[in-house]
Amino acid sequence: MRNTIDSKNWWTLPAGPRNTICDVAGVRVGSQDLRGEGLCTGVTAVLPHEGDLFRNPVPAGVAVLNGFGKSAGLMQLAELGQIETPILLTNTFGVGPCSTALIRRAIAENPEIGRGLCTVNPLVLECNDGTVNDIQALAVTEDHAQAAIAACGPAFAQGTVGAGSGMKTFGYAGGLGSASRRVALPGGAGFDLGALVLSNFGQQSALRVFGQQLPPPGLGDEPDKGSIIIILATDAPMGSRQLTRMARRSAAALGRLGSHIGHQSGDIALAFSTANRITRGGADTQSVERLNEDRMEAFFIAAVEAVEEAILNALWHGVPHRGYDGSLLPAFRDRMAEVYRD
Repeated sequence: MRNTIDSKNWWTLPAGPRNTICDVAGVRVGSQDLRGEGLCTGVTAVLPHEGDLFRNPVPAGVAVLNGFGKSAGLMQLAELGQIETPILLTNTFGVGPCSTALIRRAIAENPEIGRGLCTVNPLVLECNDGTVNDIQALAVTEDHAQAAIAACGPAFAQGTVGAGSGMKTFGYAGGLGSASRRVALPGGAGFDLGALVLSNFGQQSALRVFGQQLPPPGLGDEPDKGSIIIILATDAPMGSRQLTRMARRSAAALGRLGSHIGHQSGDIALAFSTANRITRGGADTQSVERLNEDRMEAFFIAAVEAVEEAILNALWHGVPHRGYDGSLLPAFRDRMAEVYRD
């Protein structure tokens, strides 16, 4: 987040050059918007690397902060500690076609999947954009998912785009946000950590920006409900257990912004490392480098800061879209201008 409240004394760690999840080398993000009569939705894809993820999964961990959600692939991720497809984000009713798109993509790259090889675990996460989007239209298709994957690159838009198109954060428009942190360790090693959020949660009157409570516009106040999907990426050589520990710390970022992780909120955090890629099959043993457990503290701080700023960036870049019922979510940027003009 830039050019708003003075935040120079709020953050502990420096951001990377892009201040997005793509500061972690090899990570790519792409989105496909879906607009039409009553439609304001889409799909966002995250590639942990640009190779064959089924053949070379990445180590990963997941923390279900609040289990009100309909995502696909989390059970096997928790069991095996790895991600073997691109990660897709979409609306709640788009999970099915996005899962099918990932399965078809994996089979195209590995024709023996489900026959001579094991099946594939598609990873799709969701939030409900039904405030703005006519979610009953079931408009997301496999083609939209494939288009989001094809659009992946190191630069991407934030706010009300892709899966974030119809999302609402603390009562304002905005759903897709990202930020990064650079972690320097005492022994001289340096690593990157990036966060991407699909944000759709929060009570407007509770919002705090850099510790300051933002006065609500007085248009009514809904409970803290909705959802948030948090994706953390790092090039530090962490194992699944360490990545899960880091993912759990995301809850602290939500609290810093004023959320109590309310009822009917599906809040899920997953983390992956681009180091120590897993080779499917191969030798009996694999040698890996592992981050010293005593160095995890710095990554906990980085995760909390990156997630907090990613949510603020989702708000800052949000552009209101007219809802299927004619409603219009307010713009956070406009509200900030009003408050600090006064």
